[in-house]
Amino acid sequence: MSRSVEPLIVGRVIGEVLDSFNPCVKMIVTYNSNKLVMTDPDVPGPSDPYLREHLHWIVTDIPGTTDASFGREIISYESPRPNIGIHRLIFVLFKQKRRQTVTVPSFRDHFNTRQFAEENDLGLPVAAVYFNAQRETAARRR
Repeated sequence: MSRSVEPLIVGRVIGEVLDSFNPCVKMIVTYNSNKLVMTDPDVPGPSDPYLREHLHWIVTDIPGTTDASFGREIISYESPRPNIGIHRLIFVLFKQKRRQTVTVPSFRDHFNTRQFAEENDLGLPVAAVYFNAQRETAARRR
């Protein structure tokens, strides 16, 4: 097992959101003609994620040696707003085989990364990373 996928297995990203894959690139801030997908598989809460996955962002046609701001935003960025519990926010990077049009999802809820990749002929991811987020508690007044 590759060390770079261990956190994805521990965080249940592989299994719930992605099938197992062998990372073949190091995920850093520069990209080379890739598609970036950001989702939250824990909506509305981790114990009952009946809206799984919530789509936060899709960027395509990211040129090499640049960042996502140089790509074509298909779904605009939506900042995470976890209501209940600790949520996993997942970034998945797919290598583009060519410049292509992708099917734009109709809704942000019930997005499926695997299905999106299959429908748009993206193949397996080349990298993925996630972070945890939770709602900030309001400061109590005395």
